[in-house]
Amino acid sequence: YRIGDINWQHSMPNGVYDITFLFAEPEDIPVGSRIFSINAQDKTVITNLDIRQARDGNHHAALVRTVVGVEVSNGLLDISFEAVKGQPVLNGLLVHRKNPIPGAWSMVWNDEFDYQGAPDPDKWSHDVWAKGKVNGDDQAYTDRLKNVRVENGKLVIEAFKENYNNAAYTSGRIHALGKGDFLYGRADVRAKLPAGQGTWPAIWMLPSDPYKYSTTCAENEDWQGSRTCDAWPNSGENDIMEHVGYDMNRVHGTVHTKAYYWVNGKQRKATVEAQNVAEAFHVYSVEWSPNRIDILFDDSLYFTYLKESDDWQEWPFDQPFHVILNLVVGGDWGRAGGPIDDTIFPTRMEVDYVRVYKPRKPEAGSTASRR
Repeated sequence: YRIGDINWQHSMPNGVYDITFLFAEPEDIPVGSRIFSINAQDKTVITNLDIRQARDGNHHAALVRTVVGVEVSNGLLDISFEAVKGQPVLNGLLVHRKNPIPGAWSMVWNDEFDYQGAPDPDKWSHDVWAKGKVNGDDQAYTDRLKNVRVENGKLVIEAFKENYNNAAYTSGRIHALGKGDFLYGRADVRAKLPAGQGTWPAIWMLPSDPYKYSTTCAENEDWQGSRTCDAWPNSGENDIMEHVGYDMNRVHGTVHTKAYYWVNGKQRKATVEAQNVAEAFHVYSVEWSPNRIDILFDDSLYFTYLKESDDWQEWPFDQPFHVILNLVVGGDWGRAGGPIDDTIFPTRMEVDYVRVYKPRKPEAGSTASRR
């Protein structure tokens, strides 16, 4: 790793690139002591990055940030770091040229939300929960049309400031368990996210058999939020998109396993520096194979989790999973940046479509790969 002034130039064919910055260091520094911005092609692409704060309090944790859509027009990629406090640090960087392969996937399950009213019951089920069931959430989840509905070609999950079922907020959470389960493939979700401090929307996946690798659960125990059942994290979780409103336009992709999750300080995750997530629709995707999980933002790859062994503690992703869509109010992460801003309500996540694909078999003689 390098610490200090960092200015890097490299000859590069003209085109549009995604750049992934890797940060690692052995120093146990306090929050606020190493802050810097990063410029690419004379534009600021990462602003006031506080390394220790972004590491969730674990100074050994690696940090990964991806910037998308950097255009090279003069044959030279130019990157520089600008110190705000302390000295910048860099462990490495990866430069990807966008080159998606059309026609690589065949759709096998989808919802285009081209109807009105409640979400299609043949494709979705509701979680109706009291506040605080998981992650210290502040909202109650309901199945009311007020909170979850389809209108004007979009799924709307809307949160309100209201007293309901001993909670001060309401919202919605739906899932495709038993209706859209799949093992390996690609999922695309085109969505527009809410803004405002206290929002925590998510597009993610859980195992359809959460007890497969559990060791402490009673038969059919309600495992979500349980302190006695270890179905989570043993059987895995795949977060295609998470976003917290106090840190706008930073989108996170994460996997959780028994070997790698936040409790043991070994979380596997990465972040993409996005733009206008609350003003425009973007596509949040996962590509999942027997040996790797890739997470993408608008077809820009920014996080990869590789299968290291057959040990279920590292790779429980050998079973069907299903998609979940929800909007948390507050919660442990949503409140991490400060108290919930009650002036933002009502606020919503909108979803244009959810599409699940299987790989299309290549034609004879084809040598195409995903990248």
